[in-house]
Amino acid sequence: MVFYFTSAVVTPPYTIYMGKDKYENEDLIKYGWPEDIWFHVDKLSSAHVYLRMPKGKTIDAIPKEVLIDCAQLVKNNSIQGCKMNNINVVYTSWSNLKKTGDMDVGQIGFFRHKDVKTVAVEKKINEITNRLEKTKDERYPDLAAEKESRDREERNEKKVVVQDQKKKEKEDVKKRKEVEDMRSYSSLMKSENMTTNEDGNDSDDFM
Repeated sequence: MVFYFTSAVVTPPYTIYMGKDKYENEDLIKYGWPEDIWFHVDKLSSAHVYLRMPKGKTIDAIPKEVLIDCAQLVKNNSIQGCKMNNINVVYTSWSNLKKTGDMDVGQIGFFRHKDVKTVAVEKKINEITNRLEKTKDERYPDLAAEKESRDREERNEKKVVVQDQKKKEKEDVKKRKEVEDMRSYSSLMKSENMTTNEDGNDSDDFM
C-alpha cells in the first residue's frame, strides 16, 4: 500500500507519497522516478517520503511551502521524531539513493553525500499535518508498470526530438543547396553575358 498526499499550498499542487512500511519502501526505492525527491528524518527511524517534481525541475526548484509540507509529513511519520523538537530532515534526488545487497530492508545509502540537503524542523505544526492528512489517499499501485509507462513516454518524447532534429537538418541541407544552386546559376549567367560581349561580332568587322 502507498499513501498519496496533495500539497496544494502552491498552484499547480504537488504530489507527495510514502510507503506503509519498510517493505513498501523497498519498492519505492526500486521504482522511483528521476523527478522524485526523497525525504527522511536525519539519524532517526522514519517513513520514506517522496515528492514528485514536475519533469525538468531540479531539487533546487522545490517551493519553500512544499518543502515545509514534506518536512512536516516525514517528521509526523517518525515514531521518535514526531515527539521531538528541533530535528533535521534530509532530502536528496531519487537518483542519488544507493541500495546494495548487504543493506537491511528499507535501509538506504547515497552515491554523493554532498548532494544531500538538510532542512531544520523546529516543531510539529498541526495545521500542516492535518491539512495533508485530509488529502490522504490509499492505493495499491503497480509501481513497476507506472515506471515503465513513464520511461516509455520519455523514450517516445526523445524519438520525436531526434526525428524533428533530423528533419530540420535535412531542410537546412536543402536550403543550403538551393542557395548554392542560385549562386552557381547567377555566376553562370554573368559568365554568359561576358562571353556574349566579347565574342568579336561587333559592327566594325563587317565594314
